[in-house]
Amino acid sequence: MGCVIGALAMEHIAVGLVENHRLVDSMRIYPDEAKSSTTLHSMPPEQIAETIRTEIEAAAHGQPIDAVGLGFPGIIRNGIVEESPNLRQIKGFKLESTLSALLGNKPAVRILNDADAIAAGIAATRGHLDALIRVWTLGSGVGFGRYPVAEGVWEGGHMVVSLDAQEKYCGCGGRGHLEGIVGQRSMRLRFLDLEPDEVFANARSGDERCASFVKTWHRALAAATATSIHLDGPGRFYFSGPNAAFVDLNVIDRYVHDMVTMSPLQGSAFELIEASDETAVIGAAVNAVRAA
Repeated sequence: MGCVIGALAMEHIAVGLVENHRLVDSMRIYPDEAKSSTTLHSMPPEQIAETIRTEIEAAAHGQPIDAVGLGFPGIIRNGIVEESPNLRQIKGFKLESTLSALLGNKPAVRILNDADAIAAGIAATRGHLDALIRVWTLGSGVGFGRYPVAEGVWEGGHMVVSLDAQEKYCGCGGRGHLEGIVGQRSMRLRFLDLEPDEVFANARSGDERCASFVKTWHRALAAATATSIHLDGPGRFYFSGPNAAFVDLNVIDRYVHDMVTMSPLQGSAFELIEASDETAVIGAAVNAVRAA
């Protein structure tokens, strides 16, 4: 395929021209942090789409564009952003068809969840395009990405991992969710006197309250991982994002081993990875090519 553009839209927009699973040139980033404090949170949906179009065309350097892949936060189905907690104003927006029209209805446009784009980028850059790849993105919230992309909602961060009615810290308002335990926002609400990094540091120093939570934190992440294994089979799992540094892979492996006991479902591998905008941009391009 000819000119393929990958893009990611979250707090900012990152766009790049991709060939053979690599960026051809440096990525374009909007807004330029050195020049503007603008964020996508303050933009109406139509302006977000128009800004993405502008960056895509600039990244193509005048070449005819054959395919465009865009990673976007939220529930994305049939090109529609059905829900986006991070960019609430775009809920219900037909982003794929709008962007396609802005680009003259010529390139094939594919929009997918941003965590799915990261999963595809990991698969492409690590030579695992023939394997099942899953990734937990651990930050303010919790994202769950899968490659190959499959039909469905796949809001893994909202898996129910606790029956405790007091577990109500998830940003969506649901109780017992993984994000309500593992997410940065939820940890700050739970420990009003400590930052998350202080909680983990105190746990290592022997603080009983913090150590108990860190155990719960890992068990929650292991429980969601085990649920994915029971639904989708064993495979490679990656942990990325700002809070991936909190993950103890040996503890995760032990907990998952206790939770997954059927022999055909054993044998998953776990790894920490520093996923970046570049990873997601490449992954979005990979999925655009597959869709085209």
